[in-house]
Amino acid sequence: MAPLSRRAEWSRDQPISFLMQQSVENPGVLALSAGLVDPDTLPVEVVREAVDALLSDPRGGRSALQYGTTPGYLPLRRQVRSLLAQLERLDPDELGVGDDQILLTTGSQQFLSIVGEVLVDPGDIVLVSAPTYFAYLGCLNGLGARTIAVPSDDQGMQTAELDRILGELDRQGELPRVKLIYVVSWFENPTGISLSVPRRKELVELARRWSRAQPIYVLEDAAYRELCYESDEMPSVWSFDRDRTHVILAQTFSKTFSPGIRVGFGVVPETLRAAAAARKGNEDFGSSNFNQQVIAWVLEHGRYAPHVDRVRAGYRRKRDAMLAAADRYCSGIPGVHWVRPRGGLYVWMTVPPAVDTSFRGALFHHATRQNQVMYVPGDVCYGGVADPPRNQMRLSFGVLDVDRLEEAIQRLACGIQAVLERSPAASAASG
Repeated sequence: MAPLSRRAEWSRDQPISFLMQQSVENPGVLALSAGLVDPDTLPVEVVREAVDALLSDPRGGRSALQYGTTPGYLPLRRQVRSLLAQLERLDPDELGVGDDQILLTTGSQQFLSIVGEVLVDPGDIVLVSAPTYFAYLGCLNGLGARTIAVPSDDQGMQTAELDRILGELDRQGELPRVKLIYVVSWFENPTGISLSVPRRKELVELARRWSRAQPIYVLEDAAYRELCYESDEMPSVWSFDRDRTHVILAQTFSKTFSPGIRVGFGVVPETLRAAAAARKGNEDFGSSNFNQQVIAWVLEHGRYAPHVDRVRAGYRRKRDAMLAAADRYCSGIPGVHWVRPRGGLYVWMTVPPAVDTSFRGALFHHATRQNQVMYVPGDVCYGGVADPPRNQMRLSFGVLDVDRLEEAIQRLACGIQAVLERSPAASAASG
């Protein structure tokens, strides 16, 4: 075997690869694991209209099919600025950022990766919620980063604990190695919980207060911001960074419009603009110019907002169907409880400690082989935790339709019950 780089070794054995392998090897499984979007929401007609319009003029079509710029298609960056201003309830001129601070990327995942590349050296520290988005933990592992988990509750990352951990790192002389605080601010992947407004403000204040040897940046992942199914007037974490120096904002059109178009964006402080653009230039010379122009057309012609409204309505029905099925099939199992998210794509479920939900645990094997249903084990969502909980799971309602969601939850409940009945505790109680 050819010798590999350290980063290649650090990137091995990612959970997402195993989950994809299991899906391929078990095609009959109902997947509550996939973070994919509802296929019925994909905007085939809108995209066809956009593509026809782009290619109807040969000169414009050739421009769209040509290389773009590394930061991205300028008209779309300006439209993103307007969209962000609308979400922030500000005039675009009040945002405090220029078009050159907006970077268009291949989904927000590429932007998250670029931020890590320009800020994190091997051994540097990134603070994350426990639990958090497991695919980003894979990115951090690939950089050789040291992740430290900050406990969370029903209001998100506990800022008092974050303050304590930063103080401890300072006493140990490791504060200079702290580069990022990563948080999914709305309807977190995996828990569905949103960071409370007071903690959003406190997060920015803590980043400023502890930025002593060098800036400590907050990386706000707002991928699910627009997937809100109930009233939600929360300001972004980014909005509390008044001078735009400490918060990096990441968003995407993948969840609200189309993951196949694969356009995301990020807003960086001026101090990181040149470094982020240079790093991106090394990777791709600029993400798909054609796809960016498709999104630009959709925004320009007023087709985006109505589509997002339809997406929200569809996901609201599916979320409600999953929660109703959980009430129906899981509420009678002692020790099983779950988060009721106000948005996003996920329900976070906790089962009795006797039920091991990990890849090697009895439930995963029983569920995939016997019950034909799959989930994401909760333990893969904990970074920097030596012995994470192994009785949690992430359930996605993004892909399956309403009827199959009910069937999937019923199958999962049967699996949980079967494992509980075979556990030593259950055997002792019956004896």
